[in-house]
Amino acid sequence: MTIESWIMYLALVTAATATPGPAVLFIITNSTLHGWKKASWAAFGNIAGLLLLGTITISGLSTLLLTSLLFFTILKFAGAAYLIYLGLRILFQKTSHISSIEKPTRIPKISSQKIFIQAFTVAISNPKAVVFLTALFPQFINVDGSLLPQFSVLIITLMAFSFFFLMAYALLAQRIKYWLDKPERVKIFSRASGATFIGFGLLLATSSNSG
Repeated sequence: MTIESWIMYLALVTAATATPGPAVLFIITNSTLHGWKKASWAAFGNIAGLLLLGTITISGLSTLLLTSLLFFTILKFAGAAYLIYLGLRILFQKTSHISSIEKPTRIPKISSQKIFIQAFTVAISNPKAVVFLTALFPQFINVDGSLLPQFSVLIITLMAFSFFFLMAYALLAQRIKYWLDKPERVKIFSRASGATFIGFGLLLATSSNSG
């Protein structure tokens, strides 16, 4: 891989990872409700999912995904169902009110491990991510050279930029906490986040495998 190819790849990765999507919405929601430190586990879960997807792509298993309409459809609807499930959970989660002025609303606690697993599942359940990697990786790999070093550079670059932008969104979302000083605002935010997750799920379910 030449330095020119890597720079071109870098530009594509920057555009892909900086664009808001389910992973960005997931970390923003958790950062706002639970703080950026705990939400950072969503970034770790996402890059772990990208590593798995990249490994699947480079191993050739993605060919099955792209050539088998049934396999693609099953994965697509599984991913859509999970996004809708997350949306419904956020939409209908209960908050308990307390009399403290400083903390008018108690947000249900969630473990770091659970955030990691949910973010990992969001990453690997999106077949569009596999299609993106499958279309992207071969363009920058020299088949006459050693594949492992080239794959390592590509996937590490993707993971690093994904982590950077997710954490940037998480830190920006931390400012929203000052807006959430009233119980009704927490409800509005939760409903908006839940509805957006459901929207992502519906879009994924109704999308074709050709795009």
